[in-house]
Amino acid sequence: MELIKETFWSSKPAKIQAIVIIAAIAFMATVPGFTGSYTPLFIAWTMSYVILAMSWNFFSGKTGYISLASAAFYGLGMYIQAIFGREIPLVGTMLLSAGVAFAVGLGLGIVTLRLRGIYFTIFTFGLALFLNKFVHWYEGLFTRTKGRMVKPYDNETIFYAILIVFAVMLVLILIMNKSRFGLSLNCIGQNEDSAQHVGVNTTWTKVLAFAITAAPVGAVGAVMSTAIGYVDADIAFKLLASFFPVLMAIFGGMHHTYGPILGAVVFYLLQDYLIKTTGYYMIIFGVIMVVIVLVMPKGLFGIVDTIMAKRRRSFDGEVIGDV
Repeated sequence: MELIKETFWSSKPAKIQAIVIIAAIAFMATVPGFTGSYTPLFIAWTMSYVILAMSWNFFSGKTGYISLASAAFYGLGMYIQAIFGREIPLVGTMLLSAGVAFAVGLGLGIVTLRLRGIYFTIFTFGLALFLNKFVHWYEGLFTRTKGRMVKPYDNETIFYAILIVFAVMLVLILIMNKSRFGLSLNCIGQNEDSAQHVGVNTTWTKVLAFAITAAPVGAVGAVMSTAIGYVDADIAFKLLASFFPVLMAIFGGMHHTYGPILGAVVFYLLQDYLIKTTGYYMIIFGVIMVVIVLVMPKGLFGIVDTIMAKRRRSFDGEVIGDV
């Protein structure tokens, strides 16, 4: 309770933040009531990108350990929904997917997070590749099928399911940012050896953060598979799901809490527009992203921070001049 109070009620900016978050989520909850049937699904896909970016950024943005395991957790959620979705309600498969992703993330973290640098990145990338090939092998040898049909849900149900995941994740990230756990992750990112010297259990802090951020990715995979209606190994463990969160977080600004949200929204809107207007969207999209990363190394929020800093310096100069 103390952390919640400190996060949302300890100061005027914290109170404003809490009011804005509540108002925004309440407004989004009304969207299906006054829009067409496709709009809730479009927003749900956008929010799914946001959740992936936020999840990746909370772990990798803080610690500096670049994870490419998002596709693995996302795909696990998709297959869990495909296998159990006809017997278990959507909420149940979301929780099951989150739990399995958490358990896999915990196990993977225990094995890999003693590694540093590129070795950890390669290992996490290999997980998605392994699961892709394993599912291909299993289906070809035992089920003699390719892929599975997924029980569909209406667009409003998908929208509200993703909105709940987004709201819970946003609140948890804001609270953890204020906690000793979040401070420990920041210390690891700045200097892991120094963090160890001041008493931070760096290995278990990294493992726990990695597992926590895997859970919502699994839940998102479960929900969004119902929008597709069919999954196979190539769809579920699509490697772009590992690279997109990285680009979205960098695009928005890794060092700002709301940077990945802004980056993911703009990223998805740009992607959707290019898919609908050109047959060469991947080439154009790739060039645009490379240029943006080169021109804006601190992301969109970095530009906002630079403008605000210039305005403050200008204001301070005017005040000093008047004095």
